[in-house]
Amino acid sequence: MPLYEHVFLARQEVSPQQVEAMIKEFSQVITEGGGTVGKTEYWGLKTLAYKIKKNRKAHYALMNIDAQPDVVAEMERRMRLSPDVLRFLTLRVEEHETEPSVQMRKSDDRGGSKGGRSSAQAGASTFRAKPAKRDQAEAESEE
Repeated sequence: MPLYEHVFLARQEVSPQQVEAMIKEFSQVITEGGGTVGKTEYWGLKTLAYKIKKNRKAHYALMNIDAQPDVVAEMERRMRLSPDVLRFLTLRVEEHETEPSVQMRKSDDRGGSKGGRSSAQAGASTFRAKPAKRDQAEAESEE
């Protein structure tokens, strides 16, 4: 069966528990159709780059799906009908990642030092390049 990564955005008014219930509901659609849902991740409430249906924030969730295309299409149809789902994206992938997604790793990395950056990253950002020297002819031509 084809493998998919599915991300959806839920309205900001919905609680995290309701988002978890939505993940279970959509996972049930997949399992009823003969597919399986591998990993599910709740990425939390994040600020959107622009308003979507009058929402400035949204709850993000990821599902790794192994199912036939018609089963995935049925899940997407139900998401379109749900007033709590703002957007979704389903991508076909060659294989699922077994480790946590990039979004989950970012939240784990932030737990360390104040500001969320390691000392190596902080030192690298303070480096400033010197301005390039201009040729004498170039300087004279500008005057």
